[in-house]
Amino acid sequence: MPRITAADFKRSVRRTAIAVAAIVIIGAVAAVLLWRDRESLDMIDWPRYPSIAPTHDAVTVTWLGVTTLLFDDGETQILIDGFFSRPSIFEILFGRGVESDAATINYVLDEYRMRRLAALIPVHSHYDHAMDVGAIANRSSASILGSESTAQIARGAGVPEDQIIVTTSGNEYSFGKFAVTMIDSNHAPIGWGGSVPYAGTIDESLVTPAPVSAWRAGKSYSIVIAHPHGTTLVQGSAGFREGALAGVSADVVMLGVSMLEGLGYDYAERYWQELVTTTGAAHVFPVHFDDFSKPFGEIFLYPRALENFIDTAGWLEEFRDTWDSDTRLHLPEFGKPVVLYPQRSPEA
Repeated sequence: MPRITAADFKRSVRRTAIAVAAIVIIGAVAAVLLWRDRESLDMIDWPRYPSIAPTHDAVTVTWLGVTTLLFDDGETQILIDGFFSRPSIFEILFGRGVESDAATINYVLDEYRMRRLAALIPVHSHYDHAMDVGAIANRSSASILGSESTAQIARGAGVPEDQIIVTTSGNEYSFGKFAVTMIDSNHAPIGWGGSVPYAGTIDESLVTPAPVSAWRAGKSYSIVIAHPHGTTLVQGSAGFREGALAGVSADVVMLGVSMLEGLGYDYAERYWQELVTTTGAAHVFPVHFDDFSKPFGEIFLYPRALENFIDTAGWLEEFRDTWDSDTRLHLPEFGKPVVLYPQRSPEA
């Protein structure tokens, strides 16, 4: 057996270290390239939502990324989610403690004139939906509607108990001319092996900073927002309960599509039928298709390695053509209010 000298050993260690470093560098470069490989929304050629000048009591909706939606009829405002503080991808991956960004929240509330907020309604209690509800409620008199998990988020932020409403499925809650009904639903099974990421409930006051995993899903909801001018259904996650929306009619559906591609074509078609075909909606806006690790106001699709929304959009067109040929698909435009029910006259 040849004798291994100290010099031979050092050379072997050095070569191994160089090889490992090369693999790490190549892997890092590949990860960066994959993270930057994204499609463009310009590839989707859907018609704009019908536009009319708003009357004094018209219902408008403003999309502010992910599933954050501001409904406003000139008297009352309802905010779905209100996710303005955007933890970075590094904070998410490495489990760093995060908390609401006061400067961003103050800016958004002022920029979009949220001075008449009556209700804050997260679609479920994950951080990308419910992280900021406490901070927003503390800057307004708005009620927070949701599950017991959402209530624990609010309590952790010091929101007074009389601003917290733990909802019951099917009950109607009135805010000005709006009537809100929360219907129990399911979160999309987008986790490993068909699980729900960060499943479970929040059982004590959630005090921040905390890792994003602390925001457990809690209950998920289909949210029906009715008004004398029309009705919108908000589905924040691409999950559903079969038959849960039987008897519900909607003019507009805000259709959560995050990671829908990974659930497969057949699942996506059933999802469309349960949310759109069942309600008879004339207009559908996909939401929750944007990368929520980006700063507020920056709209990018997910990297193609995670999801290709362009393919999902093609599926939605096929479902529309097969099941609901009169339904129109539209992309929401960030920060631009649209009159939700232009097909109805203000006197209707």
